[in-house]
Amino acid sequence: MLAQDPEEAAPPRHKLHAYADVAVVVVVLAGTNLIAHFTTALASIATVPIAAVVLLAMMRRRGLDWHELGLSPRHWRRGTLYAVGAVGVVLAAVAIGAALPITRPFFLADRYATISGALIASMIVIPLQTAIPEELAFRGVLHGTLDRVYGARGVFAAGSLLFGMWHIASSLGLTSSNRGLSGFVGGGVTGQIIGILLAVVATAAAGVVFTWLRRRSGSLLAPIALHWSVNGAGALAAAIVWHTTLT
Repeated sequence: MLAQDPEEAAPPRHKLHAYADVAVVVVVLAGTNLIAHFTTALASIATVPIAAVVLLAMMRRRGLDWHELGLSPRHWRRGTLYAVGAVGVVLAAVAIGAALPITRPFFLADRYATISGALIASMIVIPLQTAIPEELAFRGVLHGTLDRVYGARGVFAAGSLLFGMWHIASSLGLTSSNRGLSGFVGGGVTGQIIGILLAVVATAAAGVVFTWLRRRSGSLLAPIALHWSVNGAGALAAAIVWHTTLT
């Protein structure tokens, strides 16, 4: 029986580097999430955007090209077309949801109780603090590193699951600040746990859609636009619902 060459038995060096890249990205994202939600108010504002830029710079140095990161200019046109289509679908869905009596209570989120607050959130806070940096980190950097190791199935499964888990910390007070959701799942610890689980499942499912758009269009423009429209249009609709309900 012939002895196996040790070099053939061991994974190629570039494969080990690819696994290391995935591990680094996941650890940085986990640390970022903890710092953003459990430290200071300033950290909650600045940590995610800074981490996204740092991860981008790190993985560029590690060899990921602009195409792998979803930032290649040759996909901008296709990405824009998908972005416009995605935003149109979301705006229509949000308008219908805000208008129907059965779904209207779910828009009663306390933090969007004023039109001015919702405008600031949708036009400044959400794109700069959430949509752009999260898509850059997840559908850009994490997508690129996972794709090198696991391919499309790994990107969809692991990337979407991690995106869902990313929202655990931000969902801790979800039921207490949303009247429609608290009325649906109940209050107390049980309601809080159910709310967190629903948030994780919903955002993981959203991650699948974001990933599909990223792969289909080849660009981050489409998932960024969809991410922004879901959160931004939802904030504006919530303010409108609050205003019309109170008046």
